[in-house]
Amino acid sequence: MKTNKIGFIGGGNMASSLMNGLIASGHPAGAIWVSDVDEAALAALAVNLGVNTSLSNDTVIEAVDVLVFAVKPQILKDVACRAAKLIRQRQVLVVSIAAGITQQSLGAWLGTETAIVRCMPNTPALVLTGATALYANPHVSAQQRDLAESIMRAVGISLWVNEESDLDAVTAVSGSGPAYFFLLMEAMEATAVELGLDAQTARLLVQQTALGAAKIALESSESPELLRKRVTSPGGTTQQAIQTFEEGGFTQLVARALHAARDRSIEMSKQMESS
Repeated sequence: MKTNKIGFIGGGNMASSLMNGLIASGHPAGAIWVSDVDEAALAALAVNLGVNTSLSNDTVIEAVDVLVFAVKPQILKDVACRAAKLIRQRQVLVVSIAAGITQQSLGAWLGTETAIVRCMPNTPALVLTGATALYANPHVSAQQRDLAESIMRAVGISLWVNEESDLDAVTAVSGSGPAYFFLLMEAMEATAVELGLDAQTARLLVQQTALGAAKIALESSESPELLRKRVTSPGGTTQQAIQTFEEGGFTQLVARALHAARDRSIEMSKQMESS
C-alpha cells in the first residue's frame, strides 16, 4: 500500500501536533515534510520528530502528495500565490487550517481547479483531543477526502460538513468552545474558594469533574439532557443549582453567545477577503 507523503507549510504548534499525531498513529516520519522560515523551529522538529525539513516551500511541494497550509491567515495569501504554479503542476491536494480563509479565496490564489479541503480544528488538537470539521470543494476525490480526514483524525475526531457556511457554526461551537468551558471552570474555581476550599483543591475538583462529565457524555448514547436529569435528584442540591442557572437565563445566554461568535466568524471572513 502506498504511503502518502504529507507536507506542511508552517511548523508552528498546530502543525507540530498534527505531525506528532500522525507519527503516533503509525505514519512514517520520513514521509512527512515541513517548511518554515524559523531555522531553530525546523531543527527542533527534525530532532524531536525525525521529519524532513526545509526552508523552501517549493522543496516540500515537490516531495508530497498533500500539502497542509499551517500558516497564519494574514500571510496565507502571499504564501499561496507564490506556491500556486507548482501546486497546479503537481496537482497536490491542499488542506487549509487557516481560520476565516474561504474556498473562494483559496481557489482565486491557487487556481480554480485545485483540490482543496478547508478545515476548522480547535485548540485541544494540541493535546490530541481535538474536534475538526472539514469541507471539500468539488475537485477533491473520494481518496483525497479520506487522506484529508486521516490527517486531522490524528489529533482527535473529524467530521465533514455539507456547506462551507457550516464552518462558521463550527467555529462558534467547537472552535471557540474550549474557552466557554474554561470560563465555567474559572467561575466554579473562584466560587469554590469563596465557599472555603483552598485554591489547589478547588482547581483539581473542577478539572476532574469537567473531565469526568465529558467522558460520560462521550461514552454514552444518551443526550446531555437525559444525562443531566439522571444526576439531578428532585429537591436535591443539583436541582437547586440547575434551577438557579435557568432562572438566570443560562440557556438563552449560551444561544446568544454562540450566535455572536458565528456572526463574528462570518464578519472576519469578509474582512479577510477584502484585505
